[in-house]
Amino acid sequence: MRGKQYQQLKLAAPRETDADYGRKLKTYQNHTKITAQPGIVMKVLRRKRIILFIAYFLLLVLTMLNLANYRWSKEPQQCSHQTRSTAYQGRSDIRFLYRPSLAKKRQLVYVLTTWRSGSSFFGELFNQNPEVFFLYEPMWHIWQKLYPGDAVSLQGAARDMLSSLYRCDLSVFQLYNSPGGKNFTSLGLFGATLNKVICSYPLCSAYRKEVVGMVDDKVCKKCPPQSLRMLEEECLKYNTIVIKGVRILDVNVLAPLMEDPSLDLKVIHLVRDPRAVANSRIKSRHGLIRENLQVVRSRDPKLRRIPFVDPGHKMSKKDGADYHSIGAMEVICDRTHRSLRTALNPPAWLKGKYLAVRYEDLVENPVKVLRHVYRFVNLSANHDIESFALNMTNGTNSSSKPFIVSSRNATQAASAWRTLLSIQQIKQVEDYCHQAMAVLGYERVRTATEAKDLSKSLLTASKL
Repeated sequence: MRGKQYQQLKLAAPRETDADYGRKLKTYQNHTKITAQPGIVMKVLRRKRIILFIAYFLLLVLTMLNLANYRWSKEPQQCSHQTRSTAYQGRSDIRFLYRPSLAKKRQLVYVLTTWRSGSSFFGELFNQNPEVFFLYEPMWHIWQKLYPGDAVSLQGAARDMLSSLYRCDLSVFQLYNSPGGKNFTSLGLFGATLNKVICSYPLCSAYRKEVVGMVDDKVCKKCPPQSLRMLEEECLKYNTIVIKGVRILDVNVLAPLMEDPSLDLKVIHLVRDPRAVANSRIKSRHGLIRENLQVVRSRDPKLRRIPFVDPGHKMSKKDGADYHSIGAMEVICDRTHRSLRTALNPPAWLKGKYLAVRYEDLVENPVKVLRHVYRFVNLSANHDIESFALNMTNGTNSSSKPFIVSSRNATQAASAWRTLLSIQQIKQVEDYCHQAMAVLGYERVRTATEAKDLSKSLLTASKL
């Protein structure tokens, strides 16, 4: 029965042509040939895998290189010799201030001092050095822009400006420009016409940086104003950057900068007898009106104070100006004492990075002190710099105009307060400053006669 059904199905099925049979036979032969050689299949698969792996690896390498190149082009350089490629106005100021740099560290120096402490002359010892990029009182712009902000509240802004300047980013000055004002130029910086970098080649043809000598501000005013970007590029060429300022009141304010591993910052603390500072402030009262008010506004209103004048004295306008001049010494000496306390027991961030210099020692032996200061900041004093320091402290004049550096008898000027201040003024300053005076080796006086006796020295050894 089954055989009969098979025969019927076979007869009913369509007959296969020769062409169909040939195609099936060829397919069968190819299949048999391939399955008979499995090694060929594995070899092809291995080659595909190797090619895919190499392609993936190359793609990964190219991606990492592009990413690294992008970051490098955006990375702020810490005063390196490389030119930054980012747009001048387009970079992020906050990122530029605080991101670490891969560039070689420079020696950074801050001269911590206060008004009328001989800091203009002391700063000139760095301004004249051909290896130094020097900036004079850059925080002046902050105090002018944020007036009448009190001195203490402006400390943070001053520190942030230093953080930028020590990285040769001068665009920070634009933050304190007048609304709608023109862009800052090199001649717009405070003290620019006395700055050897700004007044010398290549920014100006009037002077040569390597030639020691004071510059004439009238000559420098004729220098072509250069963009801040060009001044930045000049900053990049120097291995030592020195900034002198009177608007940082306490070395502890600088702690974040000194702890920053991308900065190698040292502090030179220039101090002077507070009574001499007060006397000089009174002489310069008209040039320090705004600064005196800003400092006095930081005083503690709860503290008891010695009366300014004897009972029965009739106050005059001069007395009012003198009041602010001497009253500012309360804040100045309080902050100075805080710095000295920190220096006597220095934390890790200050060890080996702090040097106190008394103005009286500087004018008494300028070459010795100059060499000591230069060694501290890894500079060398040549004959021209030493001669300049000697000439500036051994002139024939006993005094000079305020804020002007000139040759004079600096030793005589340092003790002028002893004959010019009243005993009441002396007592008031001593009351404000006795703690700082004790650390620095300045003796107090008991009477007006003792103060006027110039044969008796009031200097003793400093505790620092």
